[in-house]
Amino acid sequence: MRRRSALRVNLQPTGNLHRLTAMETIWMNLPRFRRLALVALIPAAALILSGGATLAQQPAASPSPAPAASPAPTASPSPQASPSPQASQSPVPAPSATVQAADPFGEPITLEAKKVVVAKGNANWDSAFDTLIDSFKALNALLDKQGIKRAGNMMIVYTSTDDTGFTYLAEIPVDQEPKNLAKSMSMGQSPDGKALKFVHRGSYDNMDNTYEAITNHLDEKKLEAKDTFIEEYITDPLKNAEDKLVINVYVPLK
Repeated sequence: MRRRSALRVNLQPTGNLHRLTAMETIWMNLPRFRRLALVALIPAAALILSGGATLAQQPAASPSPAPAASPAPTASPSPQASPSPQASQSPVPAPSATVQAADPFGEPITLEAKKVVVAKGNANWDSAFDTLIDSFKALNALLDKQGIKRAGNMMIVYTSTDDTGFTYLAEIPVDQEPKNLAKSMSMGQSPDGKALKFVHRGSYDNMDNTYEAITNHLDEKKLEAKDTFIEEYITDPLKNAEDKLVINVYVPLK
């Protein structure tokens, strides 16, 4: 999967935090801006060229002033510009696959700390989802063996990232503390405090688009985020297809 630019930029180890500036956001999106500009310019250039060709033909086809008006119907190529709205709208359906109109996007909320059982791990970007699923399976197996029910949705807290992968905490809220935890497991509390809420719908791999939109939103609003992101899995990733995921993304603010 493509590495998430938002996480790579914002989630560096403590003491080496770097924030995405507006210029960097523009630079990252430059190829897309260039494509959109070309889509808009190509029909305009076609109109200019067709108009120039029409003007060039008018002197030859107009021996008398009256027929000069006859080339006016040749302006009919102008409807050919109609594909330009379709071309300009073609990028729009892509975000709709991951975000619905009613979904929150940058909604301010206050997170409340919950008692959670935690599995600490690290993953490579190429196998990220499978690694997270393995952590969720290990936590659920522990709870099922001791007859402990989950008290909330499963969560992933990203603690640091680099070009090759990331470290994370897989968390499941519980009311009762399990016993005999593995070495990589512990009890703890989920993050709390002020945050912004975003919603992703679709596969884990497609979350790159969601994180890019989040990064742009933070930059436009001039908001400073803490060095962590939280994913709350509203749909159970152990029971639902990966492309049917619904994930709340929380961005804690400073």
